[in-house]
Amino acid sequence: MNAQIERAVEHFRALLEEQVARASRLEAAAGAGEAREGRTVVGVIGGDGIGPVIVKQARRVLEYLLADEIAAGAVELRQIDGLTIENRMARGEAVPADVLEQIRGCDALLKGPTTTPKGGTLESANVTLRRALDLYANVRPVRIPAEGVDWTFFRENTEGEYTLGSRGIELPGLAMDFKVITDAGTRRIARAAFDYARKNGKKRVAIVTKANIMKKTDGKFSAICHEVARDYPEMEVEDWYIDIMTANLVNPALRARFQVFILPNLYGDIITDEAAQLQGGVGTAGSANLGSRYAMFEAIHGTAPRMIEEGLGDYANPESILRAAQMLLAHIGRAGQAERLGRALEICCESEKKCVVTGDVGGATCQAFGDYVLETLRAGNL
Repeated sequence: MNAQIERAVEHFRALLEEQVARASRLEAAAGAGEAREGRTVVGVIGGDGIGPVIVKQARRVLEYLLADEIAAGAVELRQIDGLTIENRMARGEAVPADVLEQIRGCDALLKGPTTTPKGGTLESANVTLRRALDLYANVRPVRIPAEGVDWTFFRENTEGEYTLGSRGIELPGLAMDFKVITDAGTRRIARAAFDYARKNGKKRVAIVTKANIMKKTDGKFSAICHEVARDYPEMEVEDWYIDIMTANLVNPALRARFQVFILPNLYGDIITDEAAQLQGGVGTAGSANLGSRYAMFEAIHGTAPRMIEEGLGDYANPESILRAAQMLLAHIGRAGQAERLGRALEICCESEKKCVVTGDVGGATCQAFGDYVLETLRAGNL
């Protein structure tokens, strides 16, 4: 056992040295963004399971809304293949090197969900991409207009439990994983959230942690968020623990008071699924992963393997990826097209609802819903 402990200590030392170096790089790079110039390249990735089904409809909508820009060469929609579980498993790489090289040639990605195997050592493709492209801000909006709910979650995307999630230590009868919080990593997600709040007329920001238990990591996260908050004196800033916040979101008497949230990685992953479910299900929410150079937009749900196994893939709901496409359009400077798609989705998903996807043969197909959105866009007055 002593020899195993020594090996574990050496393993931890290597991880610690790696993370210290990463923290130093983040500090050195603080504030150094990269400007986008010339043609905007949008990579389109189908992913696994229902991913190719729903992404196909989002691409159709983007091709329609960006037709003039594509024809003029200002925007390119570039298909990127190879980010499938079969290829990743065969290559033994979370994101195969040649696929990552293609991705780095893009400015933004529209990505379908990808499978992460349980157990083993193959890391999540999303975690790998977030780290490789430094997509530090996961932004997830949730709206429930009838209840006055208008939430925007800023989840730190490159640290927390996920940074070293596949590189823990296992001994006989014992396993340990690690959580990483850096000053620079926390500072930039906090500033992104407060900047968003200021630009969008929001006044309340909730910092969500478990700092009473995770005193070093979550304690640091909370303290740094409050340091950043001093530059935004107009904001009402509150601390909440993650357990009570999950209860607050389902409390009709409280939930409309919240506006902007800042959370470490794991808590943000969990609570945004809860929030999306309140909106109408995880199939209704889009997600942005933002960095200083790259951006990735995706549905927040998974690959729906049971739907595929039951032959129901064609009945998958594309709303989530279409909302991600709306966020992508805004990000690449096509605010008018983003607004048009947003209004079309309000008609198709909330007010008119002539074509309803239920996820089974009793509802509309993914293709039919895509047709409905395109018909709505073509009808004009949007």
